[in-house]
Amino acid sequence: MQNLALYVMAGLYMLAGILHFVTPKVFLSIMPKWVPIPRITNQLVGLAEFALGLGLLFTQTRSLAAWGLIALLIMVFPANWYHHQKARRKGKMVWVTLIRLPLQAVLIWWAWLYT
Repeated sequence: MQNLALYVMAGLYMLAGILHFVTPKVFLSIMPKWVPIPRITNQLVGLAEFALGLGLLFTQTRSLAAWGLIALLIMVFPANWYHHQKARRKGKMVWVTLIRLPLQAVLIWWAWLYT
């Protein structure tokens, strides 16, 4: 079961990383206005998610990848908060974006299991 959770986590991050390149408009639309060079930032985050997800699959890089994911999750939290604030203003997807905020803590805990 523990291996399954690891593979699911790695796969989710690798998929999320790919989606940054396949559907950049989705990610750019939730990026705070103060983020410099949004397109490149989106690509860097996507590359990081893919690389860190891949790093989880190898014993030699698992701990470093998990710490990297924890750092990444903390760094993208302002974008998730911004997305929630934007959803509240529009009156759309408010609950989804609200649930996503504490979910960050669960994802951090999940990554911490592999440190």
